[in-house]
This record gives sequence, structure tokens and C-alpha cells, in this order.
Amino acid sequence: MGPKQKKALPGLLITAAAMGLGVRAQFSVWAAGAGVKEAGARPTVSVQETTEQGRTGAGLDYEVYRRRIEPIFLKKREGGARCYDCHSILTTRLRLERLSEASSSWSEEQSRRNFAVVSELVKPDDSMKSRLLLHPLAAEAGGDASHTGGKFWESRDDPEWQMVADWVRGGSAGSATAQPAASESKTNQSSYLFFKTNIEPIFLRERPGHARCYGCHSLSNRVFHLETLPAGRTEWTEEESRLNFESAMQQIAPGDPHASSLLLHPLAPEAGGDAFHSGGRQFATQADSDWLTMAEWVRGLGAGEAKAAAGATAWIYVTNSAGNTVDVIEADTNKVRQTIRGIELPHGVSFSPDGARVYVSNEAESVLDVVERKSGEILGKISLSGRPNNIAVTKDGGQVLVGIRSDPGMVDVIDAVSLARVKSISVDGSAHNVFVTPDGNYAVSGSIENKAATVIDLKREQAAWEVKFDSGVRPMAFERNADGSTARMFVQLSGFNGFAVVDFAKQAEVARIKLPEEPGGFGVAEGRTGTPSHGIGVAPDGKSLWVNSTIANAVFAYSLPELQLIGHVPLPEVHPVGHAATGSVPEWITFTPDSKRIYISNSGAGSVSAIDMMTLRIVAVIPVGEVPKRINTLVSH
Repeated sequence: MGPKQKKALPGLLITAAAMGLGVRAQFSVWAAGAGVKEAGARPTVSVQETTEQGRTGAGLDYEVYRRRIEPIFLKKREGGARCYDCHSILTTRLRLERLSEASSSWSEEQSRRNFAVVSELVKPDDSMKSRLLLHPLAAEAGGDASHTGGKFWESRDDPEWQMVADWVRGGSAGSATAQPAASESKTNQSSYLFFKTNIEPIFLRERPGHARCYGCHSLSNRVFHLETLPAGRTEWTEEESRLNFESAMQQIAPGDPHASSLLLHPLAPEAGGDAFHSGGRQFATQADSDWLTMAEWVRGLGAGEAKAAAGATAWIYVTNSAGNTVDVIEADTNKVRQTIRGIELPHGVSFSPDGARVYVSNEAESVLDVVERKSGEILGKISLSGRPNNIAVTKDGGQVLVGIRSDPGMVDVIDAVSLARVKSISVDGSAHNVFVTPDGNYAVSGSIENKAATVIDLKREQAAWEVKFDSGVRPMAFERNADGSTARMFVQLSGFNGFAVVDFAKQAEVARIKLPEEPGGFGVAEGRTGTPSHGIGVAPDGKSLWVNSTIANAVFAYSLPELQLIGHVPLPEVHPVGHAATGSVPEWITFTPDSKRIYISNSGAGSVSAIDMMTLRIVAVIPVGEVPKRINTLVSH
């Protein structure tokens, strides 16, 4: 049901499954004060006489209703429920006709009955007095106080709400003109242009072994309807394209391709699609170029509809290490809003101080890719001295430091103005990771093979000192002193489920903290016993240290400076068919700047976990690309 419907009045809970109706969702129906009863005789509604043009005496256009409004009732909302699921089995003011088995749309006769019912719930020419528009609209946007089906229109700017309102006001709700309405947002116009240029041609494309999407979806009884092309014409007019756009909009969840029937229905079930599509498995995998294009459009719609933040916006960048993409998650919504493409085996990711550029180390080409943040376009490639691993940017943004994963051990220095490699600094062993200390005075590289952390003086651009360990150096994090200088380094090590503590002033290890024995039992099947603890970070407010454990399939939180255990958060499990559950193999950590949320890349689960740091609860699991690892936060204004 609607995600914002957190509380409900005491009453009767009716479960569709218990009623033998085969509906997946569960529906809360409140006996008191809601005017809702169990399904019985449908309300008596007289069908208003229509004119030849299909318009009722009240001015409501039936043809527009059937093509544009009625499909809304069949659209899956967040959680998979549809308006139809409740309103076809319960006697409410909006009582929809039951679909026959194997039918995905209503007959002409059924649609006219639905139209008659819907007509009773609107006040023509006044959308803000129409129950059809107010009941599912958020209260803060002027809607009713509650709706047992949830609030799925957060504002009156929602394109779907606008379409219904236009129909109620006597407009065409889809009889588009060649020019967009003056009130249409630039974002919506941009989304439409992307649709017309990149999405619409997919519906006409002949895919090997398949009929065109257009062949079936041009039929009038399809929930997703495409305008019919006259004989001899191979492209839609501007007006027809806008009608197609509105039809497609009813089949997507803005910002979330994996909740959009337009993408899931034609996708093969084994790739995460619906169980059956009468048009066949148009997309065998989510890697299909057309599917990816559609997913990019849907994500962009979500970004366009997201409310502009009053201040800074945090973006979580995650490199998909076994693919060729970098996913960008908007922290406000926990949705992927952008995907940077064309970087094979991306490793580290960081940013210019102004947020205009994104730097990504590219293992496949041994280059540093420079990406324009807003467009996601690669601006240039900078050759490196060897295969890169992690990267860091100096505090002033003048240099990008790239760890080179080969002997004898180097950190390449890239000038951020000339975008050229200007120096390579020798370190002890091949550099797996490189970090810049909080005060910006030093960089620290870690070597797995040489079991060393090398501290680089950035003013002199040479190694200053090092700390040797008894096993390979993995991720590191840093604690500040009151004056901003570095107090301690926390260093994860190969084969150790915990971390070492290094006193920066003493230039020596002073303690070693082992993580709790419980929970446990993971890591063996995943082949990760050599790196039982990977991913560590100090929260931006400096009050807590967070440490991943592959063995526990969890992240542990410690207070700072005491290093007292606060608790842990279990991470998602992976359930292979025919095998015991395995862990998500957590890799890296990043935070929102307000220290309210932590994000963890789950390389074994293809996802990112967003965790509320106060409640120690996962608030979202965000699907991303193949084997996500390095993760970083960019704050834009």
C-alpha cells in the first residue's frame, strides 16, 4: 500500500489472499468512518447520456477517460499494489469492474460502467473539489486527511495528477498539441524529448525473433497503448508522440526501473521480469542496450520529480567493479538518479571540490577518467604509470592521487588543471589504497603485499614515514584532533576480523580491536576468509567509527574517542537456489554529511544498503550494477 500510510484507525483487516482472490497485496479496510464494506452489490449509478463526441452532459470526455485515465487504476504502485486490487473487490465509492481471468484491460461495456462510477467522484471544472483527485493526494498538498490505499501523489505537480485534473477541468488529458502547455516544467519537457528521441523508436524496432511492440500495443484494449500509425507512415506526429508519452508514464514508477511495468513486463523472468508477457521476452537481460536506455529515462524522471532540496544534496557514487558503470544515488530518495557509462572495470571515485568533475580510476585501460558530473560524459582520459586502484583528491583540489597496483609501488600525481600526470611518488609496495588525511597535509597509501602503510608528505611530495604490520593493509579511516590534525588511523588487515589503531603522532600501532564473535558464519562460502573485515569509516561528525565484517555479514559501530561498541546492523543475505544463504560481502563505506546515514556497498548482492545511524536500522537497499565496491559521497549545492 502507499508508503506514507503509516497509521490507520482500528477496524477490520481484510486480506485478499484470505478471500481467495489471488491478489498479492494486503489491504487494510477500516469499518468505522471510512464508508467501506465487504464486496457486495455494486452501488447504483446511472450512466450519463453521452453525445456523439463521447462527452457527458457534465463535460467529461469518455474516450479520453478510457485511453488515459482508466489505465491509472491498473498501474502498480510502490509495493506492487494497484488501485484496482482494492477497488474491484470492496464496495467503495470507486467500485471498479472485475477483470476476467487472462484479461489485462476492461471491455467497452465494463469501461462505460467504470466511467459512470468515476464521474460521480469528480466535480467538472473544479479539480480541488473532486474526490478522485483529493483522496490519493498527500494531505500537505491539499488532499484528504487519509486514504486507506495510501498517498501516491505527493504534490499537485505530479504529471499523473495533472493529467487527471486536466480531464476533470474539461481538457483533453492527453489531446496534446504540438507545443507543450505553458505550465509544463522544463524537466517534464526534457523527459518528453528524451522519450521521443530515444524511447519511442524502441517500440517500432524489429528485434530478432520478436514482433514489434507496436504490433500489439497499437490495439485499443492494451493497458499500454500506442497511437495507430496510418498506412505508409513510419513515425508518430508530435501530438501522437505526446499521447504515447502519457501512456508510457502510466506504466512507470519515476526513478525506479525495477518497479516499472514498462520495463519489467517485457523482461525475461530469469532476469527479474514478470512471469509472463504475451509479447514474449523482448529483453533477455537487464544489460540489453534498449532496456538500459529505458531504465535511464525512468531514473531521470525520478530525478526531475524530486523536490529541490533547500540546501545541499548528497549524492552517493558507487563503482560497479565487474561492469562498466558508476551508479549515482540521491541520498534524499535513495534512488539511482544517474548512471555513468563507458568505464570498464571502474575502481576508485572522487570529485573536484566544486563538484563539477568526477574522477574514476579505470583498471581496463590504466587511465584516470575525467567525467563531467551533470551530463555523465567522459571529458578525457589521463594515462597512468600502471594499473590503478583507489584514488584521492588533495584538500585544495589541485591534485588527484592514484594508487598504482604494481611493483615497485607508486602513487601517481595528476594535476587537476592541466589534467596530466606530473609525478609518481615511490611508496613501500604496490598501492591498493590511497587516502588524504583530514588536515590535507599527508596522503597514506596501503600495500597488501608489503604489509605497509606509507605516509606521504604532500608539500615535499615524498614518503615521510611508514608503519609495518604483520599482514596486508586494507582500507583505512582517520580520526581528527580538535585542531583538525590527524589523531589516529584505523587500519583493516588481511586475515583479521577487526582493525589496528595507529597513533599518528607516535607513528606506531598502539592497539588492535577484534570485532565480536557473533554474529558469524559467513565468509567461507563466499571465499572471503582472507579479508574478513573490509570497509571502515569515521562519521563526518567524528563521533563514531563504523567497521564492516564479511564474517558477520554486518557493520559494527564504535563510539569515538572511547572505541566502545555501540552495536551492529545485519546486512542483506543472498539466497542462491539450492544452497544455504550467503552474505552480501560488504566492501566500502560512506556517509551523508550530516552523519545521519551510512551507505555500504554489498558486492555479493549487487546493492547498496542505506542505514539510519541513530536507530541502527536499514532504511533502504538500492539495486546497483555488477559487484559494487568503492563508494564515495559528493555534496552539491
